[in-house]
Amino acid sequence: MGKCVHKGCGKVFADPEEDCVYHPGPPVFHEGQKGWKCCKPRVLTFEEFLSIPPCTTGKHSEVDDTPVPEPKKAAEEPPAAATPVPRVKPISERPPITPAIATPGTPPQSPLLRSQSRTTQTWKFLPMLRAVGKDAGLLTMAPLPVRKKCVHHPGNPVFHEGSKGWSCCKRRVLEFDEFLRIPGCTEKKRHMFVGKAKPPGEEKVETVRNDFYQTPASVNVSLYLKKIDKERAVVKFTADKIELDLPTMDNKRYQDTYELFAPIDAEQSSFRVLGTKLELTLVKADQTGWPVLRKDDKWTGQRIQVGNAGRA
Repeated sequence: MGKCVHKGCGKVFADPEEDCVYHPGPPVFHEGQKGWKCCKPRVLTFEEFLSIPPCTTGKHSEVDDTPVPEPKKAAEEPPAAATPVPRVKPISERPPITPAIATPGTPPQSPLLRSQSRTTQTWKFLPMLRAVGKDAGLLTMAPLPVRKKCVHHPGNPVFHEGSKGWSCCKRRVLEFDEFLRIPGCTEKKRHMFVGKAKPPGEEKVETVRNDFYQTPASVNVSLYLKKIDKERAVVKFTADKIELDLPTMDNKRYQDTYELFAPIDAEQSSFRVLGTKLELTLVKADQTGWPVLRKDDKWTGQRIQVGNAGRA
């Protein structure tokens, strides 16, 4: 029993004469495109790259026989002319680009060898891609240790023209293994685990914004709450208070009791449900001016007088 090391195969085989379908060439990643050197398909996403079918049929092998690209030979220098002719440099010609100087003691590496090294490292990360959890950014081949806080990426992966990153933060890298090591940018106190969804519950609204204006005979109040269910809304008027029970169409509910500043005529008072608010018309029991709506609201000490000024 042995395991085939050919790219795209990876089967455990007992018969060495069994047919093996694989990619004989190395992976190629160039300017955002992904594919195999041995065949022509080029794709943009990593999932499409993994689904490219093998192009060669051969025999299984336990020895990686993927050909290593030969480094490019240095171009031969042209022979020097016997009598060099001085050349006048045009004004519009750009200055020559100075090649990068290698670090002393470190031989320069061929671009093809660097590409193959990066490809080998990316191939090692393929099992890790299968373990992507609910919170992106927590990628691991082993079970995560229990931590008090969850540091993750709430956004989506972004692959554009060779750069890689997350939509929730600004960092962009070129290599796929560097992309896997980008630390999470958002912290939560708890982890998110995949499980049964909780049954939807009604959300309680604690407070709503209100304002009012008054006439000598009534106080007109607006309570701002969207999508009130007209069929189930309940408003009870009494002489000194209002009881409110306002469910909404988006599974919310506002319940409260307003202790009014002054008495009202409960039988004559009314309400009207609109798309974004509840309008109340409170008929005054007397001609008192209301500085505030509720009895327990903060009062500035100034009583608002309503009515026409008398003639001098």
